[in-house]
Amino acid sequence: MATTDSALSSGEYIKHHLQNLTYGRFSDGSWGIAHGADEFKEMGFWAFHIDTLGFSLVLGVLFLFLFYKAGRNMTVETPGGFQNFVESVIDFVNDNVRGSFKGKNPLVAPLALTCFIWIILMNTMDLVPVDLLPRIASLMGVEYLKVVPTADPNATFGMSIGIFILMIYYSIKQKGIGGFVGELTLHPFGKAMFPVNLLLEGVGLLAKPVSLALRLFGNMYAGELIFILIALFPFYMQWALSLPWAIFHILIVLLQGFIFMVLVIVYMDMAHTKATDH
Repeated sequence: MATTDSALSSGEYIKHHLQNLTYGRFSDGSWGIAHGADEFKEMGFWAFHIDTLGFSLVLGVLFLFLFYKAGRNMTVETPGGFQNFVESVIDFVNDNVRGSFKGKNPLVAPLALTCFIWIILMNTMDLVPVDLLPRIASLMGVEYLKVVPTADPNATFGMSIGIFILMIYYSIKQKGIGGFVGELTLHPFGKAMFPVNLLLEGVGLLAKPVSLALRLFGNMYAGELIFILIALFPFYMQWALSLPWAIFHILIVLLQGFIFMVLVIVYMDMAHTKATDH
């Protein structure tokens, strides 16, 4: 599976593989690539994880290209294997939307499909041998490279915040400002207890994007960490340990994409219906 660098201790090897390629602003106002823990900490908020942004962008473009190509080459007479696959995925997503979304919004199905496929593609990067791409990057002079975008909380929170913004937008659009505020202040105990209602409903509302992001991040980070730990074993043990875990991890890769998609559909449904209808 992978061979650890003999110059690194086990702890240093783990930290190295869990560190993103980071470009940011130093304390003196200059911008550059971080090298070492002090520089990573120095950048703070003003930093970009280039590897997370790069891999997620490339995989997103790959998804769009493949599905666009399938649509352009679609035929009724002699559909190919890839067309059948794409159609089955779209039918699967549409079935979930019809089963969980009661409103009318043409955005929901494409949004669910995008989340489902894009997250699966990003999760699948966890099945690439842990040293393969970082080793290639090191030969090109790149010191750090973290290849699983969903193992970076910045990526998962970015996606969940985007969903959260859509939830708020459609809640206000469908119910009006008064209806949206009323859901936060008048339920579940009525006008007399609006401070308690606001606390309960506000916490519940904010918990949605947090749980959406942390669930995906936690599962993928744990999976990546296990692969890194397996790489610390002697070479003859790595295949015996990594192959069963990789096979099991395929289920996690698919399941996390499915869970994220279903929750997006459910949250969008809640944004389109009144609290009394939930």
